Amino acid sequence: QVQLVESGGGLVQPGGSLKLSCAASGSSFSRYSLGWYRQAPGKQRELVAVILSGGSTNYADSVKGRFIIYRDNAKNTIDLQMNSLKPEDTAVYYCNARLGVLYYWGKGTLVTVSS
Repeated sequence: QVQLVESGGGLVQPGGSLKLSCAASGSSFSRYSLGWYRQAPGKQRELVAVILSGGSTNYADSVKGRFIIYRDNAKNTIDLQMNSLKPEDTAVYYCNARLGVLYYWGKGTLVTVSS
């Protein structure tokens, strides 16, 4: 069992930066694929970024070059550094951990990009 708790959301102006953090509890953290997803009002949840157990990463085209995902297996954390934020980045951001058929989700943190 893995529990995920996100933090770091808030209101930011367009062009600004924000860092989201996700703290995980549970064992075998280093074996999990970890990711950040987001869901904007009226839209489906979508993948933002994922980092595999080996460290390789993948990003949605809409955030490439602006967002960076990090993992710290010693601290059981997953961070998402978001730069050059746009109004269309406004969403609830969810942390995800996956190992085979096991999926775990955090409760989400709201990011609002607005002037």
